Amino acid sequence: MLRSALLNVMVQAAQKAGRNLRRDFGEIEKLQVSIKGPGNYASAADRKAEETLYKELTKARPGYGFLGEEGGTREGADKTHTWIVDPLDGTTNFLHGIPHFAVSIGLEREGTLIAGVVYNPVTEDIYFAERGKGAFHNDSRIRVAGRGEINHALAACSLPHIGRNFPETDAELAAMQTRVAGLRRYGATALDLAYIAAGRFDLCWDRGVKPWDLAAGIVLVREAGGFVTDIDGGDAMFAKGHFAAGNEAMHREALAILARAEKA
Repeated sequence: MLRSALLNVMVQAAQKAGRNLRRDFGEIEKLQVSIKGPGNYASAADRKAEETLYKELTKARPGYGFLGEEGGTREGADKTHTWIVDPLDGTTNFLHGIPHFAVSIGLEREGTLIAGVVYNPVTEDIYFAERGKGAFHNDSRIRVAGRGEINHALAACSLPHIGRNFPETDAELAAMQTRVAGLRRYGATALDLAYIAAGRFDLCWDRGVKPWDLAAGIVLVREAGGFVTDIDGGDAMFAKGHFAAGNEAMHREALAILARAEKA
């Protein structure tokens, strides 16, 4: 299919950063058996991928601002556009040799998210969307799942672990696990949202997330006909650091379940 010039820039940048990550990922198995472990190696891969993205994106669109997980905010002369980038979403998976991680690139124009790309370098699956033009997986148009009953839903969620435990989490998990067909925790928010857009997951929610975890995936879900809000039903996902996503029926039901859990 024909992609816009903007999406071509984003896809090519993601693929270039992804090639390096794929090569580095090939070394992880060897590092798993060492005493030192792969942590330092993964951190270097993360930083290198972000610099590749910064170089490629700013070369194609000089002056755009850049917000990355590793380097933070880099101001540009053009104050109306900002790239929002996670060079390696799913770092823990990467560290353990699990091929479920992604490069995520979102573009914000005057406060509105207008384009997103999520790319898994190992499987070479690429998800992309531009506002008003639909969402795609590789060359195929994608839509959120049509299931309307939450007891048939496969839901993606977060689980508590060191450094990531929120007071609401236990109650939310207890409430949701009695209502859905299954819960999954895959460890890469950008791919969770891409899977919502592609109809693989029916709903997902999470807390403690950052703009770079969400930016590209929000565009994908909305362009695939889905809904993404904060858990309170508003549009403050970046500010509040939490979200819920799904098709209209699943999203509405998820918000109601999560609200009741919070009051319990």
